[in-house]
Amino acid sequence: MDITIRPVTPEEYATLGEITAQAYLDDGLLDFGESDQYLDELRNVAKRAARADVLVAVAEGQVLGGVTFVPAGGPMADIAREGEAEIRMLAVSPKARGRGVGEALVRACLERARTVEGCARVVLSTQRSMHAAHRIYGRLGFTRTPERDWNPLPDLLDLTLITYELTL
Repeated sequence: MDITIRPVTPEEYATLGEITAQAYLDDGLLDFGESDQYLDELRNVAKRAARADVLVAVAEGQVLGGVTFVPAGGPMADIAREGEAEIRMLAVSPKARGRGVGEALVRACLERARTVEGCARVVLSTQRSMHAAHRIYGRLGFTRTPERDWNPLPDLLDLTLITYELTL
């Protein structure tokens, strides 16, 4: 399969938003199901694209997945510090899993990070149960950074996100 990674177009926002939301729902990553507020964020690709770089993986005219790349601590950064870029909301359509789409998206983010002046590292947060993503990060050389693990909703849930980094 020939996968192309490129910036998302406005015509693809709804498709990528649904792929992202469904990936999180199908994998049981949202604690409140369809009523989860984060689901709205996952579906709102237009908002992300206005504040960060949103990339899609496309093959044979079909959007297979996407990722949000936040260069140098941009407005969508959760954990990135000075000199770091962040990867967020990596999602692959269920029908495209196991075909290298997720890895291609992460590699594209690493390539972008290398072009960002002053960027020395790429960081990301993930849930403990995202085992397929963890395997991708390990294959590409990311290492765990438990000292940076964090909870985005400390008043509501025990949801500790685990973190990884890759020094460029």
